[in-house]
Amino acid sequence: MKVVLFGASGMIGHGVLRACLDDDGVESVTAVVRRPLGVRHPKLREAVHADFTDLTDVAASLDGADACYFCLGTSSAGLTEVEYTRVTHDYALAAARALLPLNGDLTFVYVSGHSADSASATMWARVKGRAEEALLALPFRAYVFRPSYIRPRRGARPATRPYRLLYASTSWLYPVLRRLFPRHMTTTDTVGRAMLAVTRLQGRGPRVLTSVEINGLAAQETA
Repeated sequence: MKVVLFGASGMIGHGVLRACLDDDGVESVTAVVRRPLGVRHPKLREAVHADFTDLTDVAASLDGADACYFCLGTSSAGLTEVEYTRVTHDYALAAARALLPLNGDLTFVYVSGHSADSASATMWARVKGRAEEALLALPFRAYVFRPSYIRPRRGARPATRPYRLLYASTSWLYPVLRRLFPRHMTTTDTVGRAMLAVTRLQGRGPRVLTSVEINGLAAQETA
């Protein structure tokens, strides 16, 4: 399996990258990044690129991919809807449209959020909902992950300072939250394993997955 990964420098992307590098079924991972990750591994390739709305210059690096894991994202705090749409919606659609002509059997996994809904009154949920709908309408194997609380593992950490502070201040609560709300808890490792598992479904199964389905798929992957 050849994987293209967006957002490898972020918390979720870090977990997905580690899962891919650890998996014997993954032949290579091409991380599309703005700057080098500083990670060395025989499977890892980097496509350094500045404009994620136009991937023409790195299209050759994406050819032959079996799966694309789109983990790129940002906090909506302090952003206008136009600014947030560019990163959350436009970048994802640009990636999908660049990859679609290269492999019609591609599996594309988009990391969304638990309450995503294009009709939502909440800006981030509305934008992510629109992105979901646009991706699911494209003619390839698209899946949407809607996790709730994600616990960072194996060195994963949020890319932005507000999220780092939030996770640092609440990490001690995870064991309690997991007992109280097990259906809403997952980890970066689990999300990574679930992406590999959903790719192996080859278009079968539900196309929108919450933490329950994500955890279930990851458990099957390691069984």
